[in-house]
Amino acid sequence: MRSKQRAVTAEEKMLWSKMSKIGCIACFLDGFHNSYVSIHHIDGRTKPDCHKKVLPLRAPHHQRDDTDPMKRDAVHPEKARFEAKYGSQYELQAQVMSMLGADHAVADWGNTRPRVVH
Repeated sequence: MRSKQRAVTAEEKMLWSKMSKIGCIACFLDGFHNSYVSIHHIDGRTKPDCHKKVLPLRAPHHQRDDTDPMKRDAVHPEKARFEAKYGSQYELQAQVMSMLGADHAVADWGNTRPRVVH
């Protein structure tokens, strides 16, 4: 059975690499820097531009870790609590893109190619 997941392009991998240098956006908002991130897909892995609609998140902010002594809010499975604390995932994604120097938001990606200035 073939996977329905879209293949990741070289351009998307480059975007992820640049995002990882920013570190976890939730940690950043908490006043910390952590460059150990996993890429969180905001809206699944099968839709158009799914690999561009992503966030750099540290493991405890990505998926709940019951052994985490800091009990950080994680987008999985606590999406509502995570967004109440940090903002919507699209707001966070726009902030990450702004930090990278991009001049457009995720909503524009259907019409334009993302441009990351470094």
